[in-house]
Amino acid sequence: MKRVLGLVAAGAFSLALVTGCSSSDNSSSETSSAAPTTTTSSESATGSITVFAAASLKNTFTELGKEFESENPGSEVTFSFAGSSDLVAQITQGAPADVFASADAANMTKATDAGVVAGSASDFASNTLTIVVPPGNPKGIASFADLAKEGTQLVICAPQVPCGAATKKVETATGETLSPVSEESSVTDVLNKVTSGQADAGVVYVTDAKSAGDKVQTVAFPEATTVVNLYQIAVLKDSKNSATATKFVDLVKGPKGLAVLSDAGFAAP
Repeated sequence: MKRVLGLVAAGAFSLALVTGCSSSDNSSSETSSAAPTTTTSSESATGSITVFAAASLKNTFTELGKEFESENPGSEVTFSFAGSSDLVAQITQGAPADVFASADAANMTKATDAGVVAGSASDFASNTLTIVVPPGNPKGIASFADLAKEGTQLVICAPQVPCGAATKKVETATGETLSPVSEESSVTDVLNKVTSGQADAGVVYVTDAKSAGDKVQTVAFPEATTVVNLYQIAVLKDSKNSATATKFVDLVKGPKGLAVLSDAGFAAP
């Protein structure tokens, strides 16, 4: 009997050791797998970020910046809006920024090739061109070809700017040669020239024309559908707050961001 009790006791002790080891192993495994989740997306969305964005995104991104700060107390989003080519130049020259949103793929490619983009860029919207003229359309502009009429004070974007590159493609496709009185560094500058009465016509994005309301009259032209600008966004490699920057990018690409962009006239990518 003593021998049997001894064996039972030994067996129980061994079982306790096995159970203890198993419990320890499971605990270690659970701690290891749970470790990466200690920094949640909501916890990481604090501090400030700087977003370099194409001028045509000013209204939508300003709205999304306020939405982001509202959803993430303790965060702050600062914007720098300009022509995409100017923004790339600033970034590659060391200007501090966390996110870059380009009005075309070409300038994002420049940033990527320069090694300043972290990971891959994402498409998030698209845009097409339209003609804007002062209310009443005093010059009677009815087509893209009319922009080449003698005596028309035309303003367009410079060729290195996305809207300018797109305009140049339409020129090539139509065989028209435009003679603008001014080539601007951003699409908003083109719009301002028309709304201020300094130009008879300008070529801008449909979103810019929509934002101007009754300050301009829009003249659509069919050739615009052949040249669509694809907007891309990316977190930058030198970001000092990549977690919050990533979450801002997620907002832009998410349902709320897409809704704001759609309301402004942007199309899906």
